[in-house]
Order: sequence, then C-alpha cells, then structure tokens
Amino acid sequence: MPVDPELPSSFDPVQSDVRLVDAELEARSLDGVDWAARDAQGIRLSESRLRSTDLTEATLARARLRDLLVQDGSWANATGTDASLSRVRFERVRLTGIDLSGSRLDNVTFSDCRLDLSSFRFSQLETVRFEDCRMEEADFYDAQLSSGTFANCDLSGAILTGATFANSELRGCDLSAVHSAERLRGVRMPWTDVIRAAGELAAGIGIEVLDE
Repeated sequence: MPVDPELPSSFDPVQSDVRLVDAELEARSLDGVDWAARDAQGIRLSESRLRSTDLTEATLARARLRDLLVQDGSWANATGTDASLSRVRFERVRLTGIDLSGSRLDNVTFSDCRLDLSSFRFSQLETVRFEDCRMEEADFYDAQLSSGTFANCDLSGAILTGATFANSELRGCDLSAVHSAERLRGVRMPWTDVIRAAGELAAGIGIEVLDE
C-alpha cells in the first residue's frame, strides 16, 4: 500500500494569482483555487492540501509534488511531463486526458478518479494504487510498474504495449479491448478475473479461439 502524505497540522492560504513557474510552495491550503490553463512549469509544491482546485489544462512539466492530499476538482488535460509525484493522494479528482509521460510516481493513490485518456507513457510507477477509477484508453506505453495495484478499475481499451509489471496486482478490473494484454505477464489476478478476461489474454499470446 502507498504511504499516505505527511501533512502539517495547519496550512497557510495561497493567492490564486501567485507566480507559479519554478515557485516553491509548502504547507499551503488551496481551497477552490482556479489555476486553469496556468503555466506552473517546475513548481515545487509540498505538504499541502488541495480541495476543489481547478488545474484544467495547466502546464505542470517538471513539477515536484510531495506530500499532497488532492480532493475533488479537475486536472483534466493538464500537462505534467517529466514530473515527480511522491506521497500524493488523489480522491474524486477528474484527470481526464492528463499527460504524465516520462514522470516518476512513488507512493501515489488514485481513488474514485477519472483517468480516461490519461498518459503514463515511459513513466516509472512504484507503489502506486488505482482504486475505483475510470481509466478507459489510458496509455501505459513502455511504462515500468512496480508494486502497483489496480482495484475495481475500468481499463477497457488501455494501451499496455511495452509496459512491464513487477510485484503488481489487478482485482475486479475491466480489461475488455485492452492492447497488448501479454504485457500483464507476472501480475497477480483472482481466478474469476482471469476467466472474465480470457479473450483478451488469449489474444495477447496468440491463441486462436475456435467456435465449438
């Protein structure tokens, strides 16, 4: 299980119009802050709480995010390439289309989030948990996942081409139409889930299913 973020007992407010490029913010409370489409490249945000914050289409390339609790709000279509996320928990956040390509995530939890059309291409994910998430057509091309968990997630149409999984587990997930199912080699799955995904798993290793 991912380690929860370490948060202070009190937070300072932050102004919505603060300069964000390469900014360093610590122990802040971002409640209802509108940073939609803002340029926040290189931002270093730590030990903070974000509630109903709008980061839609924000630029978060090279961001360093540590010890954050993110609840509600939207990060849809944000660009977070080459970012680093450590001890971050997302709850009920809309992250449709977020681009985290080439990023590193460790001890991160996504709970009841929308991650459809998200991109984790070439990313490293260590001890990351996805639970009750919508992840249709999520892109894990060439991603490296270690000690990862997917629980009750919709992964239909997800792209796994080139991805690697180590010490990882899938439970109760929809794998219909997933691309390159053979890349799931080594993951742990309940037998009932294996049966439900038999068609995708068979296609992944080249088995031709015959009609009886």
